[in-house]
Amino acid sequence: MTGGFPRLTHIGASGEAHMVDVSTKDDTVRIAVAEGFVKMKPETLMTILDGNAKKGDVIGTARIAGIMAAKQTASLIPLCHPLMLSKVTVDITEDPELAGLRVEATAKLTGKTGVEMEALTAVSVTCLTIYDMAKAVDKTMEIGGIRVLEKSGGKSGAFRHPERS
Repeated sequence: MTGGFPRLTHIGASGEAHMVDVSTKDDTVRIAVAEGFVKMKPETLMTILDGNAKKGDVIGTARIAGIMAAKQTASLIPLCHPLMLSKVTVDITEDPELAGLRVEATAKLTGKTGVEMEALTAVSVTCLTIYDMAKAVDKTMEIGGIRVLEKSGGKSGAFRHPERS
């Protein structure tokens, strides 16, 4: 800790960035769940749910995009370790109160480092794909709420977001 704050693990003593050495860590089962949303006009939501979007199956395409994104996280985030994911799921559900779609992604592996970034990347790209496929009918869509809901495994133990129901 420095000045009462935890030290950033990706920054060296002289301020240079580096990938953290995880070689001495134990392999443990690690799971992370993240979420986000795309808020839209009610008629846009109905167009997507009815399968009438001009670009095709928005939900199916966005789900595949999210899974593919999780597998590419180390290529997108400079200091992330390349991981051998054992499971990635992306769930997209209607949220009538939001007038939009909620996205939840789970990433899992047995390894030396966590999978929070993979779950967050899956959610982010899923939301971006929904936006891309529906932007022709609704340019006012809003992407938000991207956060880690829970994680488990590793030395730091389990985390559950206080708002997680």
